[in-house]
Amino acid sequence: MKSSILSGITFFVLCLFFSTSGHAATKIPSEVGGIALGSDVTDYPNIEYSNYMKEVVVYDWNGFHKGIISYGICKFPGEIIKIKLKYYKSDKDYFQILLKKFKKKYGKPTEWKGDSFGILHIWKWNFVDKNNNRVSLVLQHNSKNPNENIGNMVKLYYPDRIVAEQKCFTEQCSSRRPKNKPVKKDNWDFLIPR
Repeated sequence: MKSSILSGITFFVLCLFFSTSGHAATKIPSEVGGIALGSDVTDYPNIEYSNYMKEVVVYDWNGFHKGIISYGICKFPGEIIKIKLKYYKSDKDYFQILLKKFKKKYGKPTEWKGDSFGILHIWKWNFVDKNNNRVSLVLQHNSKNPNENIGNMVKLYYPDRIVAEQKCFTEQCSSRRPKNKPVKKDNWDFLIPR
């Protein structure tokens, strides 16, 4: 009986050794699409160096915990187009207080964009200002969606200017883009990480 238990343990240990050593011998990927982790971005001259908006982060800003200010770089260079600010208080009760105050000041929201599970509450107001610019205002509470900031947040932005900025940037990139040699679509050296 001891001999069969010892044989079983030995077999198990050998299986474990060979299965883990096979994984250890596998090469760890560090490159995909011809771009390598840890390399300098300037090694790739064909990469565009920015998106259609630049962002700056603010902390402890006039009663807010933190925020992101987005501004144009093409059609509206330097002009702030979007503001996202996170409130210090993250609880749902504070969100309800904010919602009452927003409604009192701006009326009923135009849209509900939250989910039906009660995780993400998003109320949106749409306006047109005196210069005929569309303006969107969003009040959001997130209790646990990891793809969004947890807590309470306000967003204020020009939706049309964001679209115009993106279009300008895309057109500018297309006209400046160097002509690369065409690569076959099934070039596995680029498509599979290595």
